[in-house]
Amino acid sequence: MKLRLPFRYLEPAFFAGLLDDPLLFVRIRPLRRALLFDCGQIAHLSKRVVKPIDTVFITHAHMDHVMGIPTLVRHHHVSPRPLDIFGPPGIAERIDHQLRGYDWNLSEPGWVTIRVHEIRPEHILHYSFSGPHGFACRFEREEPRTGREIWSCPYAVVEAELLDHRLPVLAFRLTEKEAFAIDPDRLERLGLMPGEWIAELKKRVWKHRPQAEGSAPAGTMPASYEGGGNHTALYESIRKKRPAASLGYLCDVGRTPDNVAKIEGLLRDVTLLCADCTFLAEDEDRARVSYHLCTGDLNHLSGILRPCYLLPMHLSKSYLRRTEDIYRELAPPPDTTVLRLPAHIVPPPLTVEDVKGWLTVDHQTADRP
Repeated sequence: MKLRLPFRYLEPAFFAGLLDDPLLFVRIRPLRRALLFDCGQIAHLSKRVVKPIDTVFITHAHMDHVMGIPTLVRHHHVSPRPLDIFGPPGIAERIDHQLRGYDWNLSEPGWVTIRVHEIRPEHILHYSFSGPHGFACRFEREEPRTGREIWSCPYAVVEAELLDHRLPVLAFRLTEKEAFAIDPDRLERLGLMPGEWIAELKKRVWKHRPQAEGSAPAGTMPASYEGGGNHTALYESIRKKRPAASLGYLCDVGRTPDNVAKIEGLLRDVTLLCADCTFLAEDEDRARVSYHLCTGDLNHLSGILRPCYLLPMHLSKSYLRRTEDIYRELAPPPDTTVLRLPAHIVPPPLTVEDVKGWLTVDHQTADRP
């Protein structure tokens, strides 16, 4: 039986193998739009995957996490919708350097505007790169940062925390917003019957709309709540309470006391944890020097965070012939399910042998007019 992750609005897909550049795609189903976490090599993604992406979250500006931005711009350069990029301190300068590497003398009024949001400890800096003006960088404003939240839509919210990778690196938590849901057992205990009044209650309480004339038949709401009744109290008395599903994205961090404390504060009890696991336990020293996690570190973190599902990723390519070892060494809590990736998803590069016959001459037809 295939496993279906318990998300209501979100559809995550990991477009990378265990050894490929990390690339987490999350479709927001009701909006038909998508988020992308990190943007390394993306040339293997189809246009219909790339086009819905309107927001990108970058952990840090190492090549394998940001080199796909020009490809993303190529797919989006003619678009009425802006492209938003969130990243750590210095990300705006990195994006500016990438865009300055190309000529934009044929830019047109319909080209996309890229908005870059630089997450700092105390504030967020906002920049714009206007396509019609050749993607020239412009500082827009500085916004105080009062909490972890950096982005939201009607169906989900993204929080971020700055961690240490010998440079500032972001970790992210994407959480679904609560859905309107009625508990049938609570309805029965209150002696209420399902009916048209529930749809009206959703309009008044969940969508914050006043009753429109003729929007509901007389007597639709339960008698004790009709007219000036407290509809919010009614909903609270019959609401189905369930924890919101969430997704954590953690990549390229060192196991330091400060990092672990921040990770716990951001990602405890996350539904799906997508986490860097670059080294096996035998190479813990290499992990410490390079500020990455090894299998022992991920075991420790999963014991603290207790995710429902764990997706280890970003294994070092030095383990090309030992990818199964990572799954043998991982020992998360018993109620955590480990999700496995194939070694590679990105197609292998072409060789001369692959194209050898493309430019050969058929001597039987070469002299024909």
